[in-house]
Formats: sequence, structure tokens, C-alpha cells
Amino acid sequence: MKEISDMSKNDPRPRGRPRAFTDRTEQNTIKTLDRAMHVLSTLSRLEDATLTALAEATGDPAASVYRVLITLQAHDIVELEPSDQTWHVGSGAFQIGSAFLRRTSLIDRARRPMRDLMEATGETANLGIHRDGEVLFVGQIETRAPIRAFFPPGTRADLHASGIGKVLLAAMTEARRSALLPDPLPAYTDHTLSDACALADDLGRIAARGYAVDDEERNAGMRCIAAPVRNLHGEVVAGLSISGPASRVTPDRTETLARAVVAAAADLSERLGARPRASGARGD
Repeated sequence: MKEISDMSKNDPRPRGRPRAFTDRTEQNTIKTLDRAMHVLSTLSRLEDATLTALAEATGDPAASVYRVLITLQAHDIVELEPSDQTWHVGSGAFQIGSAFLRRTSLIDRARRPMRDLMEATGETANLGIHRDGEVLFVGQIETRAPIRAFFPPGTRADLHASGIGKVLLAAMTEARRSALLPDPLPAYTDHTLSDACALADDLGRIAARGYAVDDEERNAGMRCIAAPVRNLHGEVVAGLSISGPASRVTPDRTETLARAVVAAAADLSERLGARPRASGARGD
């Protein structure tokens, strides 16, 4: 056993790839698996779909999509609803996806600050991170109010049209933002900052005051206030927010609510090892 251990220590080969591996991406891609992942991600985006609808959405032949679905169904990755013949993401996909949440302490450490934030503000608390040019919501504590915002874990949103997305953008370099943001920026409501200059001005204010406001920019009638979460190196790794109907998250409450959000984000940052920062949100 000692000899094997010594050989392992002297072997510089990375453990995540074969000994003779050279990075030829196209050559090493399994096309059938690539197609299966495309079908699965499309089904996830649609939430439910018939075979015909899924084939149209992916651009693949229905027979090929069906073979993918049957294979994934055998592993509980997708499920078929017999009553209306629609396909859904299955429990097996959830079990696999849960490994991502277990990989980091961010999710676990966010539960208490998020719950405290929900209790303090009476609004739904959300946790999101940057993934592939979008906000990926990874946690939520719902308010008990009958009218509420709902962004279940796994939901994605545009960076420029969400509170969390804007605090993440505000922490990036201009070059990185330019590489991530689409041109033109899509507008979802009359309030969406679809003009690049207007968005840049808003990001400057966000960086200066320490929080962002989504003023009905993604969904009419819904407002969001978000603040950045930092790791032990001081890097922004997530955003924490509250979201609720515009009738409750009113402009005259913004300063008060923002202070609560900034304090909760600072609490979570300290739990991740960040040094304490000056508390309290600053106004313009």
C-alpha cells in the first residue's frame, strides 16, 4: 500500500482526466450525451412539454428526442404524465442537482440571515449567484403575506433586470460586464434599463451606496432591493434580496428596507469569513 501511495504522490497527472488527455473539445464531446443534455435543459426551461413541443424547441427529430427521454426516464431524470402525455424534470435530476447545493456552505449559512431578513421586512428573501451570464436563484424564504414574490431555487433571471443581478454587475469590471451583457439589452417593462448608458449610471450608484433597487424592471408591480454578499477575500460571490409587490415595497420605504437588506448581506458575508464592513446603507 505504501508503494502505491508513493507512486500516487509522484504522479503529476491531474486526477480529473485520463493520462493521455489533450484538450480537443470537439473530439472528446459525446454527441449523444450532448444532445441529451440539450433536451434536459430545454425541458427544464419549459417546465413541462409534449414530445412534439420539445422536439420543436430543441430542433431535433421527435424520434431522437423520444429515445433521449426514455433513457433519462430509466434513471428518474425525467417523468411522463400519462394523463396529458407531457414530460417533466424528475426526482433524479433534483437529487443530482442537490449535490451542487451541498458543495458550498453558502446555502446553509444563508438560511439564518435570510429568515431574519424575511421576519424583519415582511417580504420574501432571496439568494442568487452568477451563472453563465444570468442570475441563478439558489435559496428563498417566503413571506407569510398572501401576495408574495416567488423565485424557486433553479430560477434564472437576466443580470440587468434584477436587483441581485445588478449588485453582481456593479462588482464586475467594465470589460467583464461588456462580455456578459447582450446587445441590445432586452426590455421587459417600461422600467427596464435597456439603455447601456442608463444601466452603467445605475451600476455606479449601486457601487457607491451598497445596494440595488429593481423598480418593476423585470415584472410590473414587483420591486426588489438587493445587496452584495462577499467571501473571505472580499469578493462578491452572491446577492441577497427582498422582493414584494410595489404596493408594499414603496419608494418611501426604500431606505429602511435597504438598511435591513445590507445588514443581512453583511451578516452572511461575515459567516463566510469576510471582514466586517461599515454597516448601514447610504442614500444617494
